[in-house]
Amino acid sequence: MQDVQDDVQDELIARAQAWLAEDPDPETRAELSALLDAGDTAELAARFGGTLQFGTAGLRGELGAGPMRMNRAVVIRAAAGLAAYLKAQGQTDGLVVIGYDARHKSADFARDTAAVITGAGLRAAVLPRPLPTPVLAYAIRHLGAVAGVEVTASHNPPRDNGYKVYLGDGSQIVPPADAEIAAEIDAVAALADVPRPESGWEILGDEVLDAYLARTDAVLAKGSARTARTVYTAMHGVGKDVLLAAFARAGFPEPVLVAEQAEPDPDFPTVAFPNPEEPGAMDLAFAAARATDPDLVIANDPDADRCAVAVRDGDGDGDGWRMLRGDEVGALLAEHLVRRGARGVFAESIVSSSLLGRIAERAGVPYEETLTGFKWIARVEGLRFGYEEALGYCVDPEGVRDKDGITAALLITELASELKEQGRTLTDLLDDIAVTYGLHATDQLSVRVEDLSLIADAMRRLREQPPTRLAGLAVTSAEDLTRGTATLPPTDGLRYALDGARVIVRPSGTEPKLKCYLEVVLPVAAHADLPSARAKATELLTAIKRDLSEAAGI
Repeated sequence: MQDVQDDVQDELIARAQAWLAEDPDPETRAELSALLDAGDTAELAARFGGTLQFGTAGLRGELGAGPMRMNRAVVIRAAAGLAAYLKAQGQTDGLVVIGYDARHKSADFARDTAAVITGAGLRAAVLPRPLPTPVLAYAIRHLGAVAGVEVTASHNPPRDNGYKVYLGDGSQIVPPADAEIAAEIDAVAALADVPRPESGWEILGDEVLDAYLARTDAVLAKGSARTARTVYTAMHGVGKDVLLAAFARAGFPEPVLVAEQAEPDPDFPTVAFPNPEEPGAMDLAFAAARATDPDLVIANDPDADRCAVAVRDGDGDGDGWRMLRGDEVGALLAEHLVRRGARGVFAESIVSSSLLGRIAERAGVPYEETLTGFKWIARVEGLRFGYEEALGYCVDPEGVRDKDGITAALLITELASELKEQGRTLTDLLDDIAVTYGLHATDQLSVRVEDLSLIADAMRRLREQPPTRLAGLAVTSAEDLTRGTATLPPTDGLRYALDGARVIVRPSGTEPKLKCYLEVVLPVAAHADLPSARAKATELLTAIKRDLSEAAGI
């Protein structure tokens, strides 16, 4: 037994030494050398026990040395795999446009990608500085690129970074492209065999950004009200300058900035997680709102592809302000677009509220449900509006075929302005929607884990012993989504229908979380019935969370 352990340890050290020999980054070389010198086999095993898997979310993981971390060596291989895939598809001299955020190593990863793409014989163009992900998504189609890469970990913790790949239609990769690119990455041998010239790629000027900003004009109705006042936080990300420029073009009052979070900072010093949905992340924005009394609060996540909205509410957790759920903002934007006469398909992912389907049905517009992720929503043919409950909204699919936190902020501020002119608020419209369509109350049970096996255990437990009742409501059907449905391809998830409720359970595709999406639908006869309906919905959601947690063992 000891001999086997020694062999395993020797192999681990040999892998680490081989990696060290070709690592192009002096920082990760020093880090790995220190681990080897210290004989830290536990940490080496964590870094060399496998490889980061390239999938439909691209790559995302913790920064550091080794194949299980995000680093320059991993990115060079990913870029070489992408270049080989594109050439195999006949794109032998096409353009790849590259964007990046302000996280640690993002600029290095973007530069390495440009070098690899250029060395492979394709053309590369890099955005001029850290910019929102939607600008990159726009640039792909605007420049006629065959692919795009955005270096970002979105709203993940400061220690993470990521690598998101788009194809020439401006939307994120989906199967089978992900597996085909992954196979090309696996085929990359030594890094020394990957040509990486020192120059030869283009650094773009502001023309692409200017074109993106000009396109944002299409989001708003001509002559619409532009009076709503906002407080804005960029959450230490790259959204501030682009959002301010878009608001100025539109003629909205200049947003009041949350100064402590306005400038890019890869350490995200004021938040535990740079995600507006996380507890405490909006505290500084709420403080600014209490001081300035705006009509609404807007937040972007660090790469500004998501948009959070908060409204005045004496019962909220923000001392007079509360965050709207993504499903609430999705319903508001959908209702606004319908009233403006928008045509085309309204689409959402399966984890989002069923309310959008009811709005679409009443308006006589087509509706589609997709798998989780904007990579699926953006590919809906004839898409006019798409959203996902995790604060992602596509309000101008002709411009950006992805979620866009800048244009979503413009559209929700236009709606708030129109309501303000009528002496009403976003909350008033939400009340109207509840009376018209029924109260669709949503919540989420989200469990972050260190050990991913806990997620697999919970999913297995639910499959082997599915709940028959939740919150006293009978489970009327249970679907294992790995088998697919009549309209959806297979995915790792479970869907339960209850009498007046719905539950979906799935592992997160971008974070070490098990996520459970809950919805309760209650009829509402009149506005006067809303308080009791909301109280009942809260009671049911709380009970569903409790019972589901017990059933899953989490």
